[in-house]
Amino acid sequence: MSSDTSAVTSTDLRPLPSLPTAPTIGGWLAHYRDGGALRDAFTTLAALLATTDGAIWIHRASTAELEPQLARLELMLANNQGDLAKTLTELPLFGVPFVVKDNIDIAGVTTTAACSAFGYNASASATAVQRLLDHGAVWVGKTNLDQFATGLSGTRSPYGRVSSTRCADRISGGSSSGSAVAVSLGLIPFSLGTDTAGSGRVPAAFNNIVGLKPTPGRVSTRGVVPACRSIDCVSIFALTVEDAASVLAIIEGEDEGDPGSAFHPRAGQWAAGLRIGYPDPVHLDPLWTAGWRAALDTFSHMGHHLVPRNTGDLEAVGNSLYGGPWVAERLVTIQALLDRQPEVIEPVVRGIIAGGAAFSAADAHRATYTLQAARATLGRLWKTLDVLLVPTVAEHPTFAQIDADPVGVNARLGRYTNFVNLLGWCAIAIPAGLTADGRPFGITLIAANGQDGALARLASQWQAAMWASGVQQDRSAAILGATTIPATEPGYRPIREPAAEPTMSLAVVGAHLTGMPLNGQLTDAGGRLSLTTTTSPRYRLHALPASVPPKPGLERVNDGGSAIIVEVWDIPLAAIGGLLAKIPPPLGLGNLELVDGRWVKGFICEPSGLIGATDISTYGGWRAYIKALSSENRTTHA
Repeated sequence: MSSDTSAVTSTDLRPLPSLPTAPTIGGWLAHYRDGGALRDAFTTLAALLATTDGAIWIHRASTAELEPQLARLELMLANNQGDLAKTLTELPLFGVPFVVKDNIDIAGVTTTAACSAFGYNASASATAVQRLLDHGAVWVGKTNLDQFATGLSGTRSPYGRVSSTRCADRISGGSSSGSAVAVSLGLIPFSLGTDTAGSGRVPAAFNNIVGLKPTPGRVSTRGVVPACRSIDCVSIFALTVEDAASVLAIIEGEDEGDPGSAFHPRAGQWAAGLRIGYPDPVHLDPLWTAGWRAALDTFSHMGHHLVPRNTGDLEAVGNSLYGGPWVAERLVTIQALLDRQPEVIEPVVRGIIAGGAAFSAADAHRATYTLQAARATLGRLWKTLDVLLVPTVAEHPTFAQIDADPVGVNARLGRYTNFVNLLGWCAIAIPAGLTADGRPFGITLIAANGQDGALARLASQWQAAMWASGVQQDRSAAILGATTIPATEPGYRPIREPAAEPTMSLAVVGAHLTGMPLNGQLTDAGGRLSLTTTTSPRYRLHALPASVPPKPGLERVNDGGSAIIVEVWDIPLAAIGGLLAKIPPPLGLGNLELVDGRWVKGFICEPSGLIGATDISTYGGWRAYIKALSSENRTTHA
C-alpha cells in the first residue's frame, strides 16, 4: 500500500460514524432501516475514500457526480411517503455503494483502461452498471487495473501498483486490482471487475474475498473495453458469497445490444453427494497445504464424493490463451494506439499485445478448431463430475519476484484460471483461511456453463461447513477481507437469487434409478437427483415380463398398498418432451403421491401392462428386487 501514513491500511479500518458496522449489502440496508441518513453515510464514505491508497483509484466520484444519484434515491423514497420497505421492493440496492474497474463505462465519466492516452468519455453506462443504478446502487469510483486488463499481477499500471491488503510486500493480483482491494478493505460491499484469464479470481484469493466469475455471456459485456471479446466476463467481488450472488441476480440477463449475450441459466441448487474432482497441486505453496487439505476434508464431511483428477489437459487449454492467437483479440482493441503512440503503453503489456500480430488468419482458424474439439472432449468431464475444485492460485508472489520475471510469474498465476472462460464454464473463488503469517489462501469451485446459481449456493454451504465440521478451528481467520470485522455465521440469503432453469420433479422407480441401465437418460437431460424417499403406502410394484432392460410397473391401489422406494429427480422442463418420447409402453408419466403427501410426476404403468407381471412389492423397491434376483441366479449357477 501507499507509504502515506494517513492512508487506510489493512490493520486500522474500523466502522466509522454514519457508516454500517458491517460493510456488506445487508449492513448498508440495515443502516438505513435503523434510521441512518443517506447523505450522511455518503459524506463520511467520500471522506474515507479520500484517505485511502491512491493506487487503488483512477477516479473517485466528485460531489457533483454523487449528487444526482442521491437526489434520485431521495425522490424515490419521498414518492413512497418515506416507506423504506416499499422502496426496497423497487430498489433492492437502495443506497448501496459500489465501484467499477476502469475498463467498464459509466456515463459521463472517462474510461481509461489504465491508459490516459486511450481514454474516452463514455456516452452511456455499461449494461451491468446501468442495471445496478436502476436497482438503487450508487457508484463512487473507478478503480485501477493492469493496463488493458492484460495481466494477473496488478503491477502493470501507470496509476500505481497495488499490494495485497494482508501482505504489503506481495502483489494484489490483477488485472482487477483496485476493485478487489477496495472491497477487501471494507470500503464498499461489492465491486465489478472483469475476467478473461482469471482477473476476477486471482485478486480475490490474494485479498481474502469472494470473486464470482459468471458463465461467459450470462452478464452483458456491452460497455466494457474488450480484452478478448469472445470470452470476456464482467466479474463480481464481494465480502460474502450471498452478496456476490445478489449482485449477479441483478446484473445478469439477455442484452439485445450485446452480440455475445447468452443467458441460459441451469441448476439453481444441487443435492448432497456431489462428485467433486480435484487435482494434486504439486506446485502449491507449502504454507497452503494445510488449508487445501482442510478444504477437501470439509467437502468430504459434507457428504460429497472427492474424485482425484489430473488437470493437465485443462492447463493445456489455458496455455493457449496467451500462447495462441487469442492475443490478437487484444490487438484489435488498441491497434491504432499501438501504431500511433506505442510509448504510452506499459512495456510488458505492449510486448504481449504486439505479439498478436505474429498470428495469421490460418492460425486463428486452427486454434478455433482445436478449442472446439477441446470443448467437446472436456465437456464430457461433467458426465463424471459435478464440480471441479482447485486452489485459486498456487503461489503468492512478492513484488521482487514479479519484477524479476514479470511474464513467467504471471503465467504461473493462471495455472488454474486460464482455461475456464475458454471452455465456457463458470467459477467462484472463495477464502479458505489464513496462514500463520497472515497470508490468505483461497479455493475456486468450477462448474459447467449455466450452473452459476448452484455453484454460489454450494460455496456458501462449504463456508458454513468449515466451522460446523470442526475442520477449521481458528475462528480468528473468519474475518471480512482485510478488516477487523468478524464474519457473521455464513448463510445463503441473497436479496435476490441468480436465475435458474425451471425444472419439474420426476419420481423414478426402476431402470432410471441411480446406477441402473436407463439412469443416463436423466443425466443426459440435465437432471439432478433431489432426494430418495418412498411413495405413500398406496402402491404395488410389479416386474414386467419380457422388458428389456428389465423394468417394473407401478400400480396405485385402494387397499393393500405398500410404500415403494423412489428417487425424485429435478428435470429441466425443456428436456421433458425428449424424455417422454423415450418411454416405451405400457409405461407413461402420471401423478404419483409421495409419503409426505406431495404429488409429483412419475413413472406409472397401464393396467393392461400388468397382466402376467410378478408382484414384487414385498421387496420395497426395484433395487432390492434386482439384488435378490442376482443372488438367486448366483445360487442356481453354483
